[in-house]
Amino acid sequence: MRLSREIFAQWRAGGLPVGHAAPPERPGRPPRPLLLPPKEMPRRRNFGSPGGRLALLHALAHIELNAIDLGWDVVARFPGLPLAFYDDWARVAAEEAEHYALLAERLAALGAAYGDLPAHDGLWESAAATAHDLLARLAVVPLVLEARGLDVAPPMIARLRAVGDDASAAVLTRIRDDEIGHVAVGLRWFARLAAARGLAPDAAWQALVRAHFPGALKPPFDHAARARAGLAPEFYLPLADPARQS
Repeated sequence: MRLSREIFAQWRAGGLPVGHAAPPERPGRPPRPLLLPPKEMPRRRNFGSPGGRLALLHALAHIELNAIDLGWDVVARFPGLPLAFYDDWARVAAEEAEHYALLAERLAALGAAYGDLPAHDGLWESAAATAHDLLARLAVVPLVLEARGLDVAPPMIARLRAVGDDASAAVLTRIRDDEIGHVAVGLRWFARLAAARGLAPDAAWQALVRAHFPGALKPPFDHAARARAGLAPEFYLPLADPARQS
């Protein structure tokens, strides 16, 4: 979080070149939390209990920590693009750092800290699987994983408000609003790069998701939030899980 703030300030001042260093296979990680396979993660408890809310906030902090790395990894891993591309993703990484800061503050206010609970490594596994192709990275990370965040945020916010945790609900609302912009950035650059390869964006996205993302997309979708990001239903509904559609 601290390094992201420093690097983004240097970036805005024009003091950082692009394409002069390769990122590591994995970003740096603190000794905690313990990383488990997704199937071994404990089930999240009811939001009405303090433990359930802590588990939720901890999971979200872990997502945002990974999102910081995902933003900077795109900047460092894929040289040779217009400066506007790096401007967009440096800003995304900086915003993810602020999201992590907000969640860390909420955890501290509730007597906890990031690392107190186990977490899973699924987000970085998606990054590693798409490290060879920027179009695949954009297809999966902003346009599947972050778009999914738009779908699940409103019910989480409502449940937090229902148990009187308005402070946590406000944090999630801020994050959801910023993530709409992140999905929009991903879609804009995906469409531009797909067109440069002579590909139709919707067909190219669907093919890449089938190749690099296991399973179908899970309804229900927040169509309104997705529309604000520029995602039309005909873009993503062909990949939706038919067994879960009403």
